[in-house]
Amino acid sequence: MEISFSGGVDVKRFVLIVDDEFINREILGNMIQDCYQLLYAENGTQALELLNANSSTLSLVLLDLIMPETDGFEVLSRMQQDERLKQIPVIVLTSEQDAEVKSLEMGAADFITKPYGRTEVIRARIRRTIQFSENRNFLRSAEKDELTGLYTRTFFYEYAEMLDRYNPELKTDAVILNVEHFHLVNEIYGRSFGDKVLMVIAESVREFLSDGEGLACRDEGDHFFIYSVHRDSYEALAELVQEKLSALSDSLHIRCRLGIYSRAEHELSMEERFSSARFACNTLRGNFLRYIAYYDLSLRERSIYIERLINDIHTGMEQKQFKVYYQPKYCIKGEDPVLCSAEALVRWEHPEFGMLKPGSFLSIFEENGLISMLDHFVMEETVDQLGRWHRDKVSDIPVSVNVSRADLYDPELSEYLEELLDRNGLQVSDLLLEITESSYASDTNQLVDAVGRLRESGFRIEMDDFGAGYSSLNSLATMPVDVLKLDMKFVQSIHEDEKVLRMVKLIMEMADFMEVPVVAEGVEIAEQYDLLRDIGCEYIQGYYFSKPLPSAEFESYILSE
Repeated sequence: MEISFSGGVDVKRFVLIVDDEFINREILGNMIQDCYQLLYAENGTQALELLNANSSTLSLVLLDLIMPETDGFEVLSRMQQDERLKQIPVIVLTSEQDAEVKSLEMGAADFITKPYGRTEVIRARIRRTIQFSENRNFLRSAEKDELTGLYTRTFFYEYAEMLDRYNPELKTDAVILNVEHFHLVNEIYGRSFGDKVLMVIAESVREFLSDGEGLACRDEGDHFFIYSVHRDSYEALAELVQEKLSALSDSLHIRCRLGIYSRAEHELSMEERFSSARFACNTLRGNFLRYIAYYDLSLRERSIYIERLINDIHTGMEQKQFKVYYQPKYCIKGEDPVLCSAEALVRWEHPEFGMLKPGSFLSIFEENGLISMLDHFVMEETVDQLGRWHRDKVSDIPVSVNVSRADLYDPELSEYLEELLDRNGLQVSDLLLEITESSYASDTNQLVDAVGRLRESGFRIEMDDFGAGYSSLNSLATMPVDVLKLDMKFVQSIHEDEKVLRMVKLIMEMADFMEVPVVAEGVEIAEQYDLLRDIGCEYIQGYYFSKPLPSAEFESYILSE
């Protein structure tokens, strides 16, 4: 690739001519002065002074080799030792063939023999040398990441594919390394410290690959790609990275994780191989017991399954494959249980995988930014159905829908829901909003504010899966909720484990103190029902009364009540 200036702008490069003979300097200067801005030095010492003073602007050095004081070989040697000066190309001026070979081995780009030949030839060699150097420098700037000095992804893939081409039988690994919650490092300690973390990781990777059997790049923030000759273990890399990161700060624990596609299939593209390594790496999120994961057949099948679901969501929406089911909630405060509300739960009637429950796809949609689309579908289907039941006088019980953390970030959520309800002749009291306890685990203030605005609009908020392990008793007091939904894991063992029963009693006492009712979900047997009723639980949801039902069956269920 050639770099040239266009648009009529005449850019004269700076050239340094170094020769101890005045007449030689003058002859060469006259040959090229129309094309370049010239600097002159009569010995190597003077040349080095001019090089240091003009290192950012010089495009070429024309260097005589045989000079008093400091000769041309010493100048070449000094230039190669300086990162700034070694980027400036050198054409040596000599009449000795042996000197030509030696100077080229020392880093010279070309040579011009003395006595000088035709002006056109000399100009052409100078022009070509400068052009080659500028192209090389341009490629180098695009080739390497400015912060870490590792390859950029485009060049990394190119060189990795080159390694495959010339070594088709070589077993190789695709490895991804990244930092857990790196954005928090930047937010808490500043971007400058975050950059130090990235440079330390890059240094560790380079040291690990110092055997010359791999290459690496930095990709998008804190992600590092490594393509290596197959190794049985990468524990040494993980330990090296952690050791160097620990030296940065005694108080800060930075955790890295590695995803490895071992003996990667060469039939796959480089991007597909690293996508597989990334998938393995992502399985370590939130796992503090393991920091290395390998991509295998089961993960591959899971990866294909996930890709299918992601690709199929739009078709599923268009073809109404997603179905809203309803599970009743009962008030058990009186002598007999009374149907008081219901929860809308989504199912996916997938043409290939059959009936899928939420656990099969909700987390996938959350991780891939698709959850709001599904939430809005469920909200609209539920409110439309509620409107029909109200108009047909089938039922006026409220129904709860799940609201994801992504929805809570939408400043227009309240307005959207109110318009939806108004269109169906309903009130905000007809729709309950369930928010999982884990939603409060991060960005607490922002989410609490968002929930507070929904309550100000009249919506009642139910905290779903309470007790799943994210909240503290401290923070509960600040969370704006109207109902606590006890996580079903408590309910499932309440009749078998005395410790669980005591914990549930504690939660009931706490809720009673805060004047917040509790719904126990996942109730399946009479023993669980009786225990919950005895300790003061007011609301029950679960298979004890009914499994989730499609709208037509739920309508019949309501009428039978």
